[in-house]
Amino acid sequence: MIAQLGLALVLCGAAQAGPPQEPANSFDPQIQKEFDQRVNDYVKLRKTAQEGLDKLKPTKSAEQIEHHEKGLAHKIRELRADARQGDIFTSDVSEQFRRLVGTAMHGADSTRIRQSLHRAEPVHLKNLRVNGSYPKGVPLQSMPPTLLSNLPKLPSGLEYRVVGSSLILLDGEAGLVVDFIPDILPVVSDAH
Repeated sequence: MIAQLGLALVLCGAAQAGPPQEPANSFDPQIQKEFDQRVNDYVKLRKTAQEGLDKLKPTKSAEQIEHHEKGLAHKIRELRADARQGDIFTSDVSEQFRRLVGTAMHGADSTRIRQSLHRAEPVHLKNLRVNGSYPKGVPLQSMPPTLLSNLPKLPSGLEYRVVGSSLILLDGEAGLVVDFIPDILPVVSDAH
């Protein structure tokens, strides 16, 4: 009788708990699927853009590399003429990224993440825009590894970068801002 009462209390407690909660550092699977699809669609578009260009052969010539990069960026812009902020980082996707970044910025690794952001060369761009070129000569501030480990993996050629308080999705081969989430990180001062 006591065992039955204990079992009833356990079952009652489980019923009140509701569906299992997702860990704070995971993406909602449906939104993850949407994000992955949008990223994969961009990768396909980039491959289409590359088809019309001469393949870049291994070279140390900065001029050849820059020429290829500009040509690829131009073709991508033509194929994404209507691209705008939020095409890949939709409101649902952005909300998930904000949650993941917020969790990391207030978690056990928050001090290390903030120190890493301050040690890197903070980048501030006034005219950040989708399909815009990442300016030559401006350093690429990398993502702190402890923060990066919380974010969805990206296919080769795409990377997350920090610009001021924004998280950008950068096409490294084309030097192109694919999309961005504004005001997702604390503002990093370049004064050390």
